[in-house]
Amino acid sequence: MLAVHFDCPGGPENLYVKEVPKPHPGEGEVLVKVAASALNRADLLQRRGKYPPPKGASEILGLEAAGTVAGFGGGCKGRWQVGDTVMALLSGGGYAQYVTVPEGHLMPVPADMTFAQAAAIPEAWLTAFQLLHFVVKIQEGETVLIHAGASGVGVAAIQLVRLAKAIPIVTAGTQEKLEATANLGAAAGFNYKTEDFSEKVLAFTQGSGVDIILDCVAASYWEKNLNCLKTDGRWILYGLLSGGEVHGDFLARLFAKRGSIHTSQLRSREKEARHERPGNNGGNSVFFWQYKERLVGAFTRTVLPHLCTGASPRLRPLVHSIYPLHRIAEAHAAMEENRNTGKI
Repeated sequence: MLAVHFDCPGGPENLYVKEVPKPHPGEGEVLVKVAASALNRADLLQRRGKYPPPKGASEILGLEAAGTVAGFGGGCKGRWQVGDTVMALLSGGGYAQYVTVPEGHLMPVPADMTFAQAAAIPEAWLTAFQLLHFVVKIQEGETVLIHAGASGVGVAAIQLVRLAKAIPIVTAGTQEKLEATANLGAAAGFNYKTEDFSEKVLAFTQGSGVDIILDCVAASYWEKNLNCLKTDGRWILYGLLSGGEVHGDFLARLFAKRGSIHTSQLRSREKEARHERPGNNGGNSVFFWQYKERLVGAFTRTVLPHLCTGASPRLRPLVHSIYPLHRIAEAHAAMEENRNTGKI
């Protein structure tokens, strides 16, 4: 099969398409013929040699894809049939003609959705859903500050916050991106390049601050984030775009607000997570649960119906641009230059 490859870490120009062995589905896995994949910041980091794939994952870039079921490994439970249209949450391998996926990490593609739109959903929307519902447990009426509001995760988070009957506000770097986020439901938006977003957030919330911050920027935002975080607020870090080194009285100021800080990475979650609980005869009983499968299942039940025609409210992925695979270097350059509003 054909897949995107790079011989050594570096810039987008290092990417090219080559022939590689087609993967074979293992136990409980489905083979998917890929029609479309989508870019994520993690892909750029991996290309630079700064974010290796988890143990056992494909070294091919690509954390989400959409296509058709092409085959099965042993032990599959019959959830899917050959020819079914699916979208997949991946640990790697999406920039290729075929990819293998645990069957519980697949979701059906809504009937009226293109493969390009479907490929824009799994990583970005499941990340946002996980942050809001599995990590900080958003509540109705809360105010959520979403950094990088025009990114794939940001576009999803705005709509998911609205679905939870909470209030999304965003930061972005251009007026065009702020207008796009307003059209998606953002109650307010601030240009981080020209405005002090913490002052604007405090003015918007009449001095109270926000309940939740979704932050992929990190170091350069810490003071402003703390300025506008409500007492007892939750701040979740899911990226380090500006680095992870903080100087100053960060902990003292977080402590003074009784704030809580959470960190989360979706890609590195193992397919199985080991937990212990008290057994009937003393001691602990070990049990396993599938984190990503549980996440995909919850999203499929509660959010996917709203991505279908006729749903109320109707949610939608936002596709900025579509490239053929042989122009993957151009696509990566576009993301590095922050040209996109929504997914590439």
